[in-house]
Amino acid sequence: MILITGATGFIGRTLIRQLSSIGLPLRALIRPSSQTPRLPKGVSVEVAVVSLADVRGLRAALRDVDTIIHLASAENQGSRGNLLTADVQGTENLIEAAADAGVERIVYLSHIGAASSSGYPAFKAKGLAEEHIRNGKVPYTILRTSLVYGPEDHFTNNLSRLIRSSIGMFPIPSGKRTVVQPVWVEDLVTCILWSLQNDNTLNKVYELGGSEFFTVQQIIETIMEVTHRRRLLIPLNPIFLRALIVFVEGVSPKFPISSFWLDYFAVNRTCAVDSMPRIFGLMPARFTYRLGYLVHKTLLQRAWEGVSTTTTRLIDSVRSSLTR
Repeated sequence: MILITGATGFIGRTLIRQLSSIGLPLRALIRPSSQTPRLPKGVSVEVAVVSLADVRGLRAALRDVDTIIHLASAENQGSRGNLLTADVQGTENLIEAAADAGVERIVYLSHIGAASSSGYPAFKAKGLAEEHIRNGKVPYTILRTSLVYGPEDHFTNNLSRLIRSSIGMFPIPSGKRTVVQPVWVEDLVTCILWSLQNDNTLNKVYELGGSEFFTVQQIIETIMEVTHRRRLLIPLNPIFLRALIVFVEGVSPKFPISSFWLDYFAVNRTCAVDSMPRIFGLMPARFTYRLGYLVHKTLLQRAWEGVSTTTTRLIDSVRSSLTR
């Protein structure tokens, strides 16, 4: 049995669909909430409603579990999240409960740049969580990634949404040109699956990045090109921009960019460009080739696609009946 934390996130949902397609028994750890969990539809998965702060509940949720894939984080909650409680203490509790339950392996999703000494909250929390995992009694595989993108992500989709709603201009952080290596979510999931099947990955840390390097300005320019929305980019001091985002978060809790977003571009988040092919035998997808999900289709276009799909299915059904 595989237990997945953070199963309702966009990476978690992609992972569950892949694991379910190969028939593996799954259990999703869902934190207590009044909202209905966003699990993939039509997928067979057990659900355990337990907080990472509840060690006793975690022990019960880990019954019959031999592998944990730990994706849960409070980063995307912005000012409403608590990295110390969710990422650091939550991971410590999970490792303690996993050791008591006899779990054989934990796969942890971290960040390139994670370090307990980091001055950036997101990287510091991941670094402290990594220390709890390495010092624990459960064999581990830590996957440090650059920015992960894909349908329903909190990165490219939120940027596209902000660009679409902006009028004429769009602010970007000024100063040094830090770079990242965006990772396609399906490639990341493939690496997770491969690590589960290979004992050589036990008690090791891997850094994963895509095949291309981008600055934040280049990423925004690429998204504007894909979505056909041009804006004048206005460089702002990162300190002022962070203060502005924190203020807007306080006024509008549903603001799509969190205060941690600037941390992702505060330091270079890169690794060897051949890391994924060399370690996992996988050629990573190119960033510019996978952004079709950002194209905002009109109602007429969606209706036409629906008609085309229905017509194709009808033709296939008629052909099938004629060949019987």
